[in-house]
Amino acid sequence: MTDHPLWELFISALISSTLLPGGSEALLIYHAVQQIEPPILLLIVATTGNSLGGMLSWGMGRWLVWRFPARQLEQKHQTAIERFQHWGSPALLFSWLPIIGDPLCLAAGWLKTHWLPALLFIVIGKALRYYILIRFTT
Repeated sequence: MTDHPLWELFISALISSTLLPGGSEALLIYHAVQQIEPPILLLIVATTGNSLGGMLSWGMGRWLVWRFPARQLEQKHQTAIERFQHWGSPALLFSWLPIIGDPLCLAAGWLKTHWLPALLFIVIGKALRYYILIRFTT
């Protein structure tokens, strides 16, 4: 591993929460089991990086609707929009889920959801996931 485990975890979590693939969970578990840093610090860093990535996807959605207002999104994003319209901002509690999480954040931006509730629900969902991972692996 590197000499900067927290930066490594932050960047992995950020990339994992965008439309790019990543594996922050495995890195978090490794750091937690190896006791490289205190668990609370790992939780904060992973949640921050992953939430920032979710907000980047939200921002891409805002940009897309501004730049291409009449264009249809891909089918997977269209499904996320329909789910988001049904549940509203609390749907972002599930932004940590594989496959549907990133499109949910994009859909929230596309539908012009205010940034504060979007951020709040993204952070809560992602923090709970990382908390559970740390809690049950250490």
